Amino acid sequence: MLPLEVLTLLAICFSCLYIMRLGYNWSDLQTSMSSKVGQALPVLLILFAIGVLIGSWIVSGTIPMLIYHGVAWINPAWIYIVAFLICIVFSLLTGTSWGSAGTIGVVMMGIAQVYDANLAITAAAVVGGSFFGDKLSPLSDTTNIASLATDVPLYEHIKSMLYTTGPSAVLAALVYMAISPSSFGETASELAVISQTRSDLHQIFNFNAMLLLPLAVVIYGSIRKKSTFLTLMLSAFLAMIMALIFQDFAFQDVVSCLKDGFKPSMAGQEVAADSSIVKILNRGGLYNLIEGIVISILIFAFIGTLDVIDAIAVSIRAIMSKIQKPRQLVTASLTATWLTNLTTSNQYATSFVIGTAFKKKYDDMKVNRSVLSRSIEDAGTMMENLAPWTPSGIFMASTLGVSALEYAPYQFLSLFNILLAYFFAMTGIAVFKTSAKK
Repeated sequence: MLPLEVLTLLAICFSCLYIMRLGYNWSDLQTSMSSKVGQALPVLLILFAIGVLIGSWIVSGTIPMLIYHGVAWINPAWIYIVAFLICIVFSLLTGTSWGSAGTIGVVMMGIAQVYDANLAITAAAVVGGSFFGDKLSPLSDTTNIASLATDVPLYEHIKSMLYTTGPSAVLAALVYMAISPSSFGETASELAVISQTRSDLHQIFNFNAMLLLPLAVVIYGSIRKKSTFLTLMLSAFLAMIMALIFQDFAFQDVVSCLKDGFKPSMAGQEVAADSSIVKILNRGGLYNLIEGIVISILIFAFIGTLDVIDAIAVSIRAIMSKIQKPRQLVTASLTATWLTNLTTSNQYATSFVIGTAFKKKYDDMKVNRSVLSRSIEDAGTMMENLAPWTPSGIFMASTLGVSALEYAPYQFLSLFNILLAYFFAMTGIAVFKTSAKK
C-alpha cells in the first residue's frame, strides 16, 4: 500500500494533467493551489502549537502529574468509558475537539499505556468524547459555522443535533462499558508495573497544584473565544516557565522540549532505559506533527486543483434535480455532506457549500432547516475524524499515536451517529416540518 503522502502527490499530478488537458494552464492551477494552501494556514499553525504544547506540558510536569494521579484514581476496568466521558466534559467546556484530544486525551493515552489497555479503543474513546463536545458546545467553531451557513439559530441547531447525537453517545458509552475487561491492573505483575511507573514519575518530576495553570489557560481561552493558536502557545510558554521554576531540568533541555519533545535522556539515571514511563513521555515538540502537516499541505493543494473546474459544486447540482421527497432530501444532504467533506477535507467549506446548495430545497419542501444544519454535522463533523487524510484524522493520529484506520472501528459515537442519521432520514423521525405560519 502506498503511503498517503505519495498517493496524494500522485493524485495532484494526475489532477493537474487532466485539468490542463481540458484547456486550463499551469498558472491557473498554481494560483488555485496556493490559495487553498494559504487557507489551511490556521490549521497548520494549530498543528505546530499542539506539538509545542504537548512537549511543554510534559517537561513542566503537567501531563506527568495528571497521569500520576489518574493512575491512582481511575479504576482500570473502566478506562475506556472514563476516557470517553472525561473528553466529553472537557470538550463541552472548551468547544474544541483538537484541544481536548491534545491535552486531556494525551493524558488518557498515557494512563492506558500504564495499564497496557488497548490503545486503539482508548484513542477511539478519546476522539469520540472530544467530538461530542465539539459538536454540541455553543463554543465550538464548527457548530457556529453550521448554524451560520444554514441561517438556523444556534441553540435551535444544537437542540436538533441532540436527537441523533444524544442516543449515539448513550449507545457508545454502553459499548465502552461492555468491552472494558475487568482484569486490568489486578495481577501482581501489573500492579508492580503501575507502582513502578508512579515511582518513576515522582523521581523525575516535582508535583504541585501550580502545574494546573497551563490547563486553566486553555480552558479560559476556549470559553472566552480567544485565538486557538495564541491560547495554545500562551499555555505552552507558561508551562515552560513552570518547568524552569519547579523542575530540575536545564534551560537548554526545556527549550529543546518545545522543538523536539521530551527525550528519555532527560530522565537521567533515575529511570531505566526500558521503563514504560520512557515510552509514555517520549513525545511532543514542534516537529512531532510534521507528518500530519506535510499531508495537510498536500491534501489542500489537491483540493485546489479541483476548485479550478468547480468539480464539487457541479456534482451537488446534479444530485438536486432528482430529489422529490423529504426523506430523499435529508438522505441526499447527508450523503452530499460526507462526500464533500471527504473530498475537500474542510468542514468549514463543506458547511457553506451544502448549506447554500440545500437551503432553498429544504424551504420548498417545508422541511425545517435545523434538519439540514444537523445533517451537516452528523455527516461532516462526526465523520471527518474517521478518514486518515482529513485534518482531523491526521491530527488525531499524530497526537494520540494511533492511526485513524486503527481507531475508526471502535469510534462508536460517530458510527452510531451516522447510522441513526440515515435511519431518521428514511423513517421521517425528527425530520421537522416548517409550519405554514413560519
